[in-house]
This record gives sequence, C-alpha cells and structure tokens, in this order.
Amino acid sequence: MLRQAELVPAQADVRSERQPSEPHPKKQESPETMAGPSPAFQSVRRLGYQLARYVPLFLMFAIWELVSRSNPATALLLPAPTTVLAGGWELIQQGTLQKDVMASLKRVAVAVAFAALVGYPLGFALGGSRLFAWMFEPVVSFFRPIPPLAWIPLSIMWFGITDAQNEFIIFLGALFPIVLSTMEGVRDVDAQLVRAARTLGAGRAAIVFTVILPGALSSMFVGLRVGIGIAWMALVAGELVAATSGLGFLISQGRLLFRSDHIVVGMVMIGVIGLLLDAAVRLLQQLVTPWREGN
Repeated sequence: MLRQAELVPAQADVRSERQPSEPHPKKQESPETMAGPSPAFQSVRRLGYQLARYVPLFLMFAIWELVSRSNPATALLLPAPTTVLAGGWELIQQGTLQKDVMASLKRVAVAVAFAALVGYPLGFALGGSRLFAWMFEPVVSFFRPIPPLAWIPLSIMWFGITDAQNEFIIFLGALFPIVLSTMEGVRDVDAQLVRAARTLGAGRAAIVFTVILPGALSSMFVGLRVGIGIAWMALVAGELVAATSGLGFLISQGRLLFRSDHIVVGMVMIGVIGLLLDAAVRLLQQLVTPWREGN
C-alpha cells in the first residue's frame, strides 16, 4: 500500500509533464497596424515620389542660372532663367504672348484635325485591304520621306503668307505618322478574332467596329502622339519663314531684335504646350482603352 501511494504522485507528475503547455497569447495588433499606412501618409509619399522626379530638372535650372550670371557675354547669348521669366512677364503684360500662343494652337488644332480625318481612314484602308495597299502604299511611301519644310516654297506660292499655308505644312507633318501607325495597328489585329467573329455571324461593319477598331486603337493613339510632336516642329519652322503671328514668329522677332530672352520664352512655351498636349492625348487613351496594359 505504501508503494502504491508513492507511485500515484509520480504518475501525476508524468501526466503533467506530458500535457502540452498552453500557447502564449498572440500579441494584439492595433487596427492602424492591420490597415497599413494611413491614407494621408500614402498621399504624402506619392507626392514626394512625384516631386523627386523633377530634382534633376531643378538642378539643371540652378546650374543654368549660375553659369549665365557668371559672365555678361554668356548672359547676353544665353539669358538666365530669371531673366527669361522677366521677359515672359513683359510679353504677357503686352498681350503678345497670349496672342502668339493662341495663334499657334489654332493652326495646330486645325491641321491635326484634318490629318486625323484623312489619315485614319487611309490607314484603315491600307491595313485592311490588300488591293488598296498594293495600289496606294507606293504613293504613301514616295511622299512620306519628303520633309514638310521642303513644301514651304510651294505652299507660299499656293496659299501666300496666310494661316492656310502654315496649316498645310503642319498637316503634312502630322499625316504620315497617323497613317502608318493606323495601318500597322489594323494589320496586327489577331486574325483568329476576326475569324471567330465571322463564325458567330458578324458582318463586315460589326467586325470593323467591335474587333479591328478596338485592336488598333493603341497604335492609332501612338500615331496621334507622334503626329502632334512632328506638327509642333513643322509649326515652328513654318512660322519662322512665313507668318505674322505665333510662337515661331515670336522667336524670329527675338532674333531680329536681339532679345534672346524672348527667343527662350518662345522655346519654353513650345515645350510646355507640347508636354501638355501629349499628356492630354495619353489621358484620352487611358479613358478610351481601359483594357490596355500599363494604363
């Protein structure tokens, strides 16, 4: 009996050792930790990321300012950014800058609109019809390498020094990128999708608007963006030679009056407006083609 009494506590000790220990209570996480960074912090971080992109640009302007201020001869040939700002403010007060900007925008808008009206149907026809491409692609390939500037003498003879003359030069600059990008976009549409649509009973018009057009939209927007960029270059060239208003005319007048600050103002405005137009086209592309990767 004594040995049994001694064994009972020992067996109880063994059982207690075999029983698993209670797990440690998990650390309670606060709702803020579980939800991640606050929206305000995320907004500040995104803003800082966007501002960091422009640090090299600000450094460039700072170096430009220091170099221009270091030598009077350099300041005359390449005015400092502060001098350019003063010259731009002078032009704004005179109303000259606004008038020239609106004149250039009007010419580009009219010319690019006509280029789109002609270029998109022509690109669709070249990309969708082998017979049409066989007949007219050599014509496009012949005129495409001719730079728009080569047409300036003839355009002055045809239209005189008018807005139509400048718009014709800009039209030629924007036309061919739109035509070629649309043609390649139509040709790159997956043929299996077209065959599937035909199998389901879709007609030619339905295939064009539901299969080919959505498939070619990305290339069409690329052509429009490239065309607008070339249109701006053609605009400045045309206004430098034959115009009585516009940013190119402003640059030409600055050269004649030896106002280098006015020249740089015109160049900066061309760059800023071109950047804004490209951003607007990209935004429109994101709205029209939400399925596109990278939007």
